[in-house]
Amino acid sequence: MRMLTAFRRGLLAASLLLAPLVAHAQPQRPLRIVLGQELAVLDPIISTNNATRQFGYMVFDTLVAVDSQGRYRPQMLENWQVSEDGLRYTFRLREGLLWHDNTPVTAEDCIASIRRWGARDGLGQLLLAATASLEANDARTFTLTLSRPFGFVIEALGKPGTIVPFMMPARIAATNPNTAITEFIGSGPYTFNRAEWRTGDRAIFRRFAGYVPRQEPADGLAGGKVVNFDTAEFVSITDASTRVAALQANEVDMLEFLPPDYVGNLRRSRGVVVRGVGQFMPYVSLNHAQPPFNNPLVRQAAQAALNQEEIMAGMGLPPDLTLRDCTSIFACNTPYFIEATHPNLARRGVERARELLRQAGYNNERVVFLHPTDSVNLSPVAQVAIQQLRTAGFNVEEWASDWASVAARRLKREPVEQGGWSAVTIIWPSIDVWSPITFAGTAFNCRNYPGWFCDEPMRALMDRYTATADPAQRRELASTIQNRFHENVNFIIAGQMSVPTAYRAELDGVVPFAFPIPWGVRRR
Repeated sequence: MRMLTAFRRGLLAASLLLAPLVAHAQPQRPLRIVLGQELAVLDPIISTNNATRQFGYMVFDTLVAVDSQGRYRPQMLENWQVSEDGLRYTFRLREGLLWHDNTPVTAEDCIASIRRWGARDGLGQLLLAATASLEANDARTFTLTLSRPFGFVIEALGKPGTIVPFMMPARIAATNPNTAITEFIGSGPYTFNRAEWRTGDRAIFRRFAGYVPRQEPADGLAGGKVVNFDTAEFVSITDASTRVAALQANEVDMLEFLPPDYVGNLRRSRGVVVRGVGQFMPYVSLNHAQPPFNNPLVRQAAQAALNQEEIMAGMGLPPDLTLRDCTSIFACNTPYFIEATHPNLARRGVERARELLRQAGYNNERVVFLHPTDSVNLSPVAQVAIQQLRTAGFNVEEWASDWASVAARRLKREPVEQGGWSAVTIIWPSIDVWSPITFAGTAFNCRNYPGWFCDEPMRALMDRYTATADPAQRRELASTIQNRFHENVNFIIAGQMSVPTAYRAELDGVVPFAFPIPWGVRRR
């Protein structure tokens, strides 16, 4: 009996010694994030969807990154040098950068990536139009030489929104800019295997062992992207109540957008943290290429019909998360905010909208309004905007579907009879509406962008804006660009708000930003 007891004691001691090893060997639970939109398109140079951008930041990296204060800092770059005349930029990559196939990142890769991005992005097109040459000096260094002054080279290479200049291997970046890539090899903190992607369920990302973070702390999209999870997942849950239940049950870790109806309850929950992140501006995008919104008077009528206060009330957000009527196209309460003075904005209302429709000769043409019913932010905006347009006299036909279907139809320029569209709600965080060069509503003027808006006076103003480096001249030109925007009605501002996001309270290191950032996060 004594021998048996000693044997049992030995087993117990051995199990205690092995316990830490066994616990460490247990698979780590993935970091699970529920995005506000369904991930449908994987090529971040093809799509402007927020979900695709977030996919891009998981897999790819950028030469320059913007921090939480809007400053542009080196990311993949070690440094850059600018000639005295401001026409030559020399960039040097950090040492040891690897693609996910463990081949080194080279200057030639970056040049090919800049050219592919620049063929599609509004600011990229402006930059390449001012570029005389883009050449590699050696494996880690390349030079961009301008043919004329262009004051936003660094801002272009570090732009965080719409179409982000993500770096890709040259063989992938050689893909036609209008054709989606099929291979997803980046140099970012996570790898992605398309074979593991289950559309409508989840996208799975694996930590890239070869990724070397910068030494400085993470700040916005800049700094050290330290990954503490071996696996991260974008989980698709279309039903709002099911998303919240999954967060409360600890089945997911983060909700990019918390449905407004649940903000109050979850703010009182000990297991969940609720934050209002940044500022977001919903807009109504009009199709300028097709009737009735190819008529500027009809666009101005729609502008007059929309009431921001009513639209924001329809969101159901707490008062501390909604902002006053904002007519600046650059996010209110940000450094680039400029009070709009265009007379159209002072005469908004139903009667003014009806008067403009009469002047335009509007003949009850169909307005096909795309309504993304699964978006907790866009759906209520669409519901109120549709009713306001109908009240003003528009013949609105609501096309309700999920965001992925809306996003696909939004790309069609054809008449509504051939599957096109007339209006759709979209939303941008403040990082996307910071200035004329970051805002799609101005940077994509007269370019191939859904809505197909083109205002010739604005084209000339944008050329002048990008050529100057003087802050006072920039601000004056930005104000004039804003007035042209409201005159031509490139888009209609639908309001401004701080979007509630929620995550499990046991997460540490969550970086406050306009969308979920997976690096720096750890679970207690």
